[in-house]
Amino acid sequence: MTTTIQQRESANLWDRFCEWVTSTDNRLYVGWFGVLMIPTLLTATTCFIIAFIAAPPVDIDGIREPVAGSL
Repeated sequence: MTTTIQQRESANLWDRFCEWVTSTDNRLYVGWFGVLMIPTLLTATTCFIIAFIAAPPVDIDGIREPVAGSL
C-alpha cells in the first residue's frame, strides 16, 4: 500500500511539472525547449567565463611577447 501511495505522489509531481512547463499563464513561457536550453546556457556561460579568466598568456604576434588573457 505504501508503494502505491508513493507512486501516485511522484506521478502527481510529474503531472504538475508538465502543466507548469506547458502553461501559457506564466509570465515567461518556458516550454520543453527552455527546460533543456536554460541549464545548458547557464553551464556554457559559466564555463566560458572561467576559461576566459584562467586562460594562459599566448604568443599571438610571434614576437615572443605573450599577450595575457584569452583575447
